[in-house]
Amino acid sequence: MLGTNAYFNFQGNTEEAMTFYKTVFGGEFTAFGRFSDMPGCERMPVEERDKMMHITLTTPKGHLFMATDVLDSMEQKVVFGNNCYVCIHSESEQETDQLFNALSEEGVIEMPVNKTFWGAYCGMCRDKYGTQWMITYTYPVK
Repeated sequence: MLGTNAYFNFQGNTEEAMTFYKTVFGGEFTAFGRFSDMPGCERMPVEERDKMMHITLTTPKGHLFMATDVLDSMEQKVVFGNNCYVCIHSESEQETDQLFNALSEEGVIEMPVNKTFWGAYCGMCRDKYGTQWMITYTYPVK
């Protein structure tokens, strides 16, 4: 496997959520397309045309986070559940704390960051947009 990335579906606030993630992870938007940019958009409801068709945030280390807005006119709904976490393998306890604190702000802490019995420094939270995160630093084997 060459790598993984997360692809998020949001109910109309993709641009806001991805801008927030950019403040946490850094990087640049390397793809940014609204539904108004695609052929046939004139047949869409006016209020949906400025929603995000696709956006990619590329972090300074090359990780990708992608997202889209799901649309009522296409009978799509976001259903948040507990079936998916974005797992981030950090490089240090300090980075774990920084990412966890930023992502959990205005969200829900499910497991505070702590040293675990399996040899990691790990925490789990759900951010203010409903995305579930697991941030973990695995200690080097001695």
